[in-house]
Amino acid sequence: MKKTGTKLIASNKKARHEFFIEETFEAGIVLTGTEVKSIRQGKVNIKESYASIENGEVYITGMHISPYEQGNIYNVDPVRKRKLLLHRREIRKLIGETQQKGFTLVPLSIYLKDGLVKIEIALAKGKKLYDKRQTMAKKDAERRIQQHSSEKYQ
Repeated sequence: MKKTGTKLIASNKKARHEFFIEETFEAGIVLTGTEVKSIRQGKVNIKESYASIENGEVYITGMHISPYEQGNIYNVDPVRKRKLLLHRREIRKLIGETQQKGFTLVPLSIYLKDGLVKIEIALAKGKKLYDKRQTMAKKDAERRIQQHSSEKYQ
């Protein structure tokens, strides 16, 4: 019996605050069996991680997957560099964008899709301090408008 649907495991909320998201990509991750079991338990952290391109392949660095308790000798380094699985044309596009325009690759979320572990990475450009203030002010204004409109109808 094959599992269907998606289940969010971890998300990087800080990334949307720190970066302008231009485009997102879904990628598979090369993992060991104990890492998959640990991810299914939700023991993964992507807040300090980033993706990089080396020798025409995309890797994620700094993603922490806690060792699986029953894993004993099969556990690997929790913060090792892991290869991401993308189509060749997507990798070529990412190489071009990151080299020329000052973009970076940031992981947004990790989820299970049809029983497989997937990661959503974004082609992003860093925000300056004033951009962050603008974003916060816009969200605050939208929140106030929402509260004000809900008070009218009560």
